[in-house]
Amino acid sequence: MVEKNQSITAYVESVTGSGEGVIRHEGITFFVPACLPGEKVSFRVLKVKGGVGYGKVEEVFTPSEHRVRPKCPVFLKCGGCTLQHLSYEEQLKLKAKTVKDALKKIAGIDYEVPTAIASDAEYGYRNKLQLPIGVDREGNTVIGFFAERSHRIIPIEECSIHPDWAKQLIAAVKTYSSACHVKGYNEETGSGVLRHIVAREIGGRFIFTLVVAKEKVTGLGYLIELLQKSFHEFSLYLNYHFEKTNVVFGERFELVHGIGFFEAEECSIRYEAGPVTFLQVNSGVRAKLYKAVVNQTVEDGNEVVIDAYSGGGLMTAMLAKKAKRAYGIELEREAVACADSLKAKNKLENVQNVCGKTEEELPGVLAKEAGEKLRLVLDPPRAGLHRSVVDAVIQSGVERVTIVSCNPATLARDLGLLTGTLIDRGGELIKAETPFGAYRIEKIQPYDMFPQTKHVETLVCLTRK
Repeated sequence: MVEKNQSITAYVESVTGSGEGVIRHEGITFFVPACLPGEKVSFRVLKVKGGVGYGKVEEVFTPSEHRVRPKCPVFLKCGGCTLQHLSYEEQLKLKAKTVKDALKKIAGIDYEVPTAIASDAEYGYRNKLQLPIGVDREGNTVIGFFAERSHRIIPIEECSIHPDWAKQLIAAVKTYSSACHVKGYNEETGSGVLRHIVAREIGGRFIFTLVVAKEKVTGLGYLIELLQKSFHEFSLYLNYHFEKTNVVFGERFELVHGIGFFEAEECSIRYEAGPVTFLQVNSGVRAKLYKAVVNQTVEDGNEVVIDAYSGGGLMTAMLAKKAKRAYGIELEREAVACADSLKAKNKLENVQNVCGKTEEELPGVLAKEAGEKLRLVLDPPRAGLHRSVVDAVIQSGVERVTIVSCNPATLARDLGLLTGTLIDRGGELIKAETPFGAYRIEKIQPYDMFPQTKHVETLVCLTRK
């Protein structure tokens, strides 16, 4: 009988999309991080429930040829990167397999998904940093990432998937907290001030947001002085967040330094962003992905394109430059304001930005442009498409739909409904014996927006049956 804390030596059969090795022992399927197929390992049992168990690797006796040395000193301690032990070439293959497996398991779609498009930078690629600030057991302020499946902060001084500016920012906030006696937030007691530090790099300039749990925050002038030593041009916001929730931001922002919004240029489009405007975190892969979206969506320039979940309007503008007209639909008001500014800066008279929920605004836009050569781009959050959006797409008759997804599971669900491999019966999804849907899959291509992590961005092109 297998018991907790028991050490087991066995061979790894396969690996999951999150980088966990799959090991079968005495009728139990164990998931053990940092293990690769074919390796002989020793692991300690952490938990067993029914036929599933979890373990922690102790020693690797026969390393895989694809194993590499992780760069990060807190690899597997923080809840971020899970694939640093796997060569980058194999990461790209694994992410394609992750998409393929999700499609097959969830939606019954059997599709040969190609290897993910690589990021030019395997490390140091992120243009956004979001770190919780709290206290340790001794009451000392700590800055870092949450451990996997917990709110225990793993302290860090730098992060290998962020550029060097992350190290400078962390050092400045730590110095400020210590010198001005402004402590991290204690989630259990509600005491303390500093909850998060969030940073975004836009064209070599920075927007910093300090999330605080108190109305009055001392020493901000000193923090600004510290930041000025490392950052030439930046804005600093305070975000007031007094509620005991896991949401990062509260509703109120206050600009305490700088101009608040910054401009940049990409693919000949001038755009701007603020503290909550959505931008893809990997600028290099974003450019590759957006160009592919435009090429797949616009053919002869007579198309009217609806870009749903459009963020700050960058992709909407790229589509508009080649299409007859383009609509952007976005819920976040700040992002819509940035999209309107982008429209004016780039003199795009054929763009209309709509502020609201896609499920509420899309049917009206579709009806307004009925009779036109419509094309639809959908770039939803991790939760995927609202069911009413799926229904609106199916009923619209749009000939070509392009989807950009950051979650293979919800992508599989949505594709199943659109292609007819899944049927909704009273809110329960079942696999169709004879698929008969409105769309067929023309192309699926993963993009590695997030090297060293389990996450993958996927481009899907659908055509009307």
